[in-house]
Amino acid sequence: MKKILALASALLLTSFGAFAQQRTLLVTKQDKTKPSPRLNPVQQHAQDLSYQMTRDLRLNGYQKSRVQAINEEKQSRIVAIILKNEGNDKLIKEQCDVVCRERDKELQTVLSTDQYSNYYGSRREYNAFSTSYNSQTTNDAFVKSVKDPAPVSSKGATIGPATAIKAK
Repeated sequence: MKKILALASALLLTSFGAFAQQRTLLVTKQDKTKPSPRLNPVQQHAQDLSYQMTRDLRLNGYQKSRVQAINEEKQSRIVAIILKNEGNDKLIKEQCDVVCRERDKELQTVLSTDQYSNYYGSRREYNAFSTSYNSQTTNDAFVKSVKDPAPVSSKGATIGPATAIKAK
């Protein structure tokens, strides 16, 4: 009986040791010398739109990925239209409306009836967001404001070490 218990405990300890070794083999360190991948502005704009649609329409994982793909493709076409026809707002609006109608048809195949009804009711806002790509403020302005802050009046106030107040 003692031999069986000793064998069982040895087997148990060996299995824990093997598990611990496997666990350390599965952990890999992240290489921090490589920059993290960043989205280009068009992809970021499409991702923002997709995030808003996912939240508003309560999309599942499959729908989210399909909507993301649709939005990326349509957003790249919209940006190309805006850049190609810069200054001709009427032509931009006409061509962007065609792209937005294509998106409507593609989304109809992905969304449920209730989700599409909700989308259809809000599609003007979604389309306005898509076509407002060139009027969106970018991070460049924020970065510039951090690097070169505008002079602000401090009215003589200075920042320095705190002084102790003596109690009388």
